[in-house]
Amino acid sequence: MRALALATLLASLAAMPAAAEITRVGPETSPIASAVVVPAGYDMIYVSGITPPVTNPDAPAGAAREFGDTKTQTIGVIERIKAILESQGASLGDVVMMRVLLVGDPALDGNMDFAGMMEGYRQYFANAEQPNKPARITSQVAALVAPGMMVEIEVQAAVKPK
Repeated sequence: MRALALATLLASLAAMPAAAEITRVGPETSPIASAVVVPAGYDMIYVSGITPPVTNPDAPAGAAREFGDTKTQTIGVIERIKAILESQGASLGDVVMMRVLLVGDPALDGNMDFAGMMEGYRQYFANAEQPNKPARITSQVAALVAPGMMVEIEVQAAVKPK
C-alpha cells in the first residue's frame, strides 16, 4: 500500500507543470519595466539601500566629490549590490524592483543628475549583456547619510529555489 501511495505521489509530482517564469511588462524600448510579475515559488532577496564607496580615500572626510559624480556613484552602488546578490547565489538579472534616490547635484543647480544615473544604470541593465529590466522608481531627496553622497539604491531580486 505504501509503495502504491509513493508511486502515486511521484507520478503527480512529475506531472506538475514547471514553475512559471518571471514576466516583465512594458515597452521594449524602455530601460525599465512598467511592472514585473513574480509567480509563487520564487525566493525573494531584499537588499537595503546601498550608498557609494569613497572614490578618493585620501580626500578629507565630507569633501565634495569624495564619492565621485552621479554616474560614478551609480556604478559604485550597483557594483556593491552585484556583490551582495552574488553572495546569495543571485545576479543583477534577478532584480525585479529598484528604488533610486538621488541628491541634487550642485553642478546642476541642485537638480538631480538623472542622465548621469542612467549612464551608470545602462551598463548593468537593459542592454545586450543583461537584458532584464526591473520595475523602478527614481526620486530626488534632500540629502543622504554623508555629504557628497548623491546616490542610494535598494533592490529586490527574485530567484528560483534550487
